[in-house]
Amino acid sequence: MILSSPPPVPGSVPPAAPGPASAPAENAADPTQNAANPTEHAADPTATPLGFGVGARVSAAVMADDYASLLRGILSRLDDTGLVRETGDVSTYVGGHEAHLQRYLIDLAEDLARTEHHATISVLLSRGCPGEVACELPGGAGPRGVEVPEPRRTGRYASAEWALYPLADQVLADGTLPDHMRDIYAAIDHARELGTFRGSEHFVTRLEGDVGDVLATAIAGWLLVGRSVQHVTSHLTISLNSPSHATRTLDEVTR
Repeated sequence: MILSSPPPVPGSVPPAAPGPASAPAENAADPTQNAANPTEHAADPTATPLGFGVGARVSAAVMADDYASLLRGILSRLDDTGLVRETGDVSTYVGGHEAHLQRYLIDLAEDLARTEHHATISVLLSRGCPGEVACELPGGAGPRGVEVPEPRRTGRYASAEWALYPLADQVLADGTLPDHMRDIYAAIDHARELGTFRGSEHFVTRLEGDVGDVLATAIAGWLLVGRSVQHVTSHLTISLNSPSHATRTLDEVTR
């Protein structure tokens, strides 16, 4: 099973067939482990991550002749506890608690970086989506507030392009009017506080730093906006071990 890959090269190993989706862990003592069937919580769709449509679509590629075996090895080691995983020929869907998603994505990025090959990861995050495959939420079903997970540093440098989309189209119960740019600027200010903000470019914000901090920045913005907006999506494209990173180090970008 692989998330995605460059076109096969002569002599490369073909991808393994996708395995069955992983079942979420059952642990009543830890609410982050409880990814129950959303239909069981129709009265409060924000009560569980899957009930609220929390998840990500992920694609990864590594620029190496043996990319298939490298990706299979990495994926076989990833901890998907508490998550549902479904792999297709374009991307992999991973659904579950936001903290588990962050752990999974940082583990994936760290292992890819340690191959020392140029690698990329594309992540699409979504939460609170009416019409989601596994949940049909009416407008006003959220928002869902959760604690922002702490960043976890890996010692591996990454550059990234990040976009955030608060899909707010209704007045909140407290009278707050939807304001997309207000929420986006607040998330960018949070990226500045984390030290990963490097500038604004066409349609995206550039992030640099430890890949754990970069991913935590995107997830934090997604969750902070999600405290006042039901449906929030975010897109992040990460570059690891790029030839253009040869003159960049973590010391340089964190000074």
